Amino acid sequence: MAFFNLTPSDPSTFILKGIPGLEAAHIWISIPFSIFYIIGLLGNFTVLFVVGKEQTLHKPMYLLLCMLAVTDIGISTSTVPNTLCIFWFYLKSITVGGCLTQTFFLHAVYTMHSAVLVTMAFDRYVAICNPLRYTTILTNARIAKLGLVGLIRAVVFILPMPLLLSRLPFCTNRIIPHTYCDHIAVAKTSCGDITVNRMYGLVIVFLVIGFDLTLIVLSYGLIIRAVLRISSKKTHQKALNTCTAHICVVLISYVSVLFTTLTHRFGQGIAPHVHIILANLYVLLPTMLNPIIYGVKIKELRDKVGKNICRM
Repeated sequence: MAFFNLTPSDPSTFILKGIPGLEAAHIWISIPFSIFYIIGLLGNFTVLFVVGKEQTLHKPMYLLLCMLAVTDIGISTSTVPNTLCIFWFYLKSITVGGCLTQTFFLHAVYTMHSAVLVTMAFDRYVAICNPLRYTTILTNARIAKLGLVGLIRAVVFILPMPLLLSRLPFCTNRIIPHTYCDHIAVAKTSCGDITVNRMYGLVIVFLVIGFDLTLIVLSYGLIIRAVLRISSKKTHQKALNTCTAHICVVLISYVSVLFTTLTHRFGQGIAPHVHIILANLYVLLPTMLNPIIYGVKIKELRDKVGKNICRM
């Protein structure tokens, strides 16, 4: 296997160690990883295919589902193939440029993913609190513009991350105890002061995740207030069903990434392999579960998926 590994002292590469302490179990760990990844790809590409093919689904809510599917595919694909290459083929070396590119792409796509979740919360707010103006407030063109704003925000906020990493002096032994190039994991291999990197990472967590979560909570606070003013239990149930899928996706997406981010910085008592497994789960689980949740909860989408499967 030495053929696949460049020496750690090679100044143009990093060495991704995989899951520290569980190297002997990499093959077994790769089985659920690959299953989750394949299920996630199938589910998200199915959503994209069905929404793209069915004209009746060319509505803001389903366009947002497509954006969510694209970001889910981007998050998992930026890391999982590389992780599986480590597990299966011992391809642990990655160039400095490749590592910084992976760092940027992963965090930028997740930031875009967060923006999509905020837009979906706004969509639910308008649909429940101002239904008569829904079609005028949320048009397909406006959804596209909001998506573009989310993309620009992601690039502006995340671009400094690889730039800050590129200025660091790295040690001769460039081993990253991780399965992919996470911002802090790469910074910790430096021989220099990484205070700026740590602070910027935390600022991004609070500016992006904190701000976006605040907007989502505010949206649902207004939704709950509007629903409580309505006496009809049937209306209450309909509003709850409309929001349940999005609430589940928000919980899966934010709880996993917040737990991973905070334990990676402050959970010194947690074993390294637990950090790495959690970091991979926050990449894999939302990608796999999001299309399943929406497929189960949204009847119109579920019916269209069933119709296309029957046709094939």
